[in-house]
Amino acid sequence: MNGFLKLVAFALVGSSLVFATENTIEPVWASKDVTLDTIPASQFWRGAQPVYMESDSQGKRVPKYRTEVRTRWTDKNLYFLFVCPYEELSLKPNPNPKKETNELWNWDVAEVFLGSDFQDIKHYREFEVSPQGEWIDLDVDLHKPHHEDGWIWNSGFEVSARIDRRAHIWYGAMRIPYSAIDSRPAASGNVLRVNLFRSQGPASHRQEVTWQAPLSNTFHVPKRFGLLKLGRKQQ
Repeated sequence: MNGFLKLVAFALVGSSLVFATENTIEPVWASKDVTLDTIPASQFWRGAQPVYMESDSQGKRVPKYRTEVRTRWTDKNLYFLFVCPYEELSLKPNPNPKKETNELWNWDVAEVFLGSDFQDIKHYREFEVSPQGEWIDLDVDLHKPHHEDGWIWNSGFEVSARIDRRAHIWYGAMRIPYSAIDSRPAASGNVLRVNLFRSQGPASHRQEVTWQAPLSNTFHVPKRFGLLKLGRKQQ
């Protein structure tokens, strides 16, 4: 193999360690922050370009759980809205949305994984919201034997949620301080690593729904993450 081909092969192998696909989320910029809401038809969310979670953890399509995710950004925050069709909810008894709920991932939940460190992809942040408005955020470091201990970290993010039982859809929204994930100021063209997940139903027949399938029994496979690129500011 000549030098040029070796270089190309090395680049391809190296890039596969960071990104599994070319899929990219591009949040649309908003000129000001807004009160967090869960209405897809609201003026704020109408301006977002949706992406869809529609595969299980192994990459098999699960169309009846196809989950719409809308994203926006401001100079201070990242926003996510999940639109989650469900068959049967698994909800934690006696929810307390005012306090962080450790091990929230044991019930129905929507999750965002975000990382800004392209040199150490095993270090990133995790954000979760439940249909009942419970929440948890984690500073994940996969170099540690118990990365779930990162739940004691506090990002200052906010959530809102509601359940439409007639339509069998629940909605979850997040507002995440950009400074909680990146040392750079929020700016057009900034690129982050990202993946989106959802758990649906009780443990006996739980369905996992993903944006970029981890091809594993765990969501924590950072080499399978996609990209999030902050879109241009409107003139």
